[in-house]
Amino acid sequence: MFRNQYDTDVVTWSPQGRLHQVEYAMEAVKQGSAAVGVRSGTHAVLTTLKRAASDLSDYQRKIFAIDEHLGIAIAGLTADARVLCKYMRTECLNHRYVYEAPLQVGRLVSQVGDKSQACTQKSWLRPYGVGLLVAGYDQTGPHIYQTCPSGNFFEYKAITIGARSQSAKTYLEKNFTEFEACELDQLVKHALTALKETVQSGELNAKNCSIGMVGPDGIFKVLDGADVKPYIDMLDSDSMVADGDAAGDAAAADAPADGAAPMQE
Repeated sequence: MFRNQYDTDVVTWSPQGRLHQVEYAMEAVKQGSAAVGVRSGTHAVLTTLKRAASDLSDYQRKIFAIDEHLGIAIAGLTADARVLCKYMRTECLNHRYVYEAPLQVGRLVSQVGDKSQACTQKSWLRPYGVGLLVAGYDQTGPHIYQTCPSGNFFEYKAITIGARSQSAKTYLEKNFTEFEACELDQLVKHALTALKETVQSGELNAKNCSIGMVGPDGIFKVLDGADVKPYIDMLDSDSMVADGDAAGDAAAADAPADGAAPMQE
């Protein structure tokens, strides 16, 4: 990753026209644990895979409530995420104090993008090494946004960031057309199924994943531990049914046709 004299600060361009410090920050996002965001016509859902530094430590939090109507999931450096989280909470509080109304999700994400972009044009700063998935509900309905260390931000119907996120993205690309009409439980199941694709070792369980959701009631809820278990059980039961159906189809394919003589050894 070292690029000699072209990666010593964020304002030095390489001969290829690249800012290596920004690319390093985006690489930190790619190496963070996975996060998935999906939305329907009525709800927005975040799911995250939590990591533990060792068997003796607790799992790191990955979903944070920002205001009553929105929250974020992170992938990358947790310390940088907390800085942006504090900034977003302050902006929401100021807006409520001045206008007596919740801040629109898109406007807040735009402000975060401007703050991140400012760190790419001052030599004494460095880019934030964290990517955010922002889920919220405002007057225009549910929203899912992604922010990047470069200052870019995008709105999606479904998106995933973090380590091994390409597997989850493949699932989302195949199924995102169904999300618009999904009920909340179905939407959560789709998000957990996509998140399950990113698990390299072990299994997805109530301890190592979190769920955040917001709907027409405008209340962002974070589910951890025992609150997540019913959704994990629903996912496992559907997997067992699918495996049973696949086994039945395989047995039917191997069975000889009516009237056909069995093969002799």
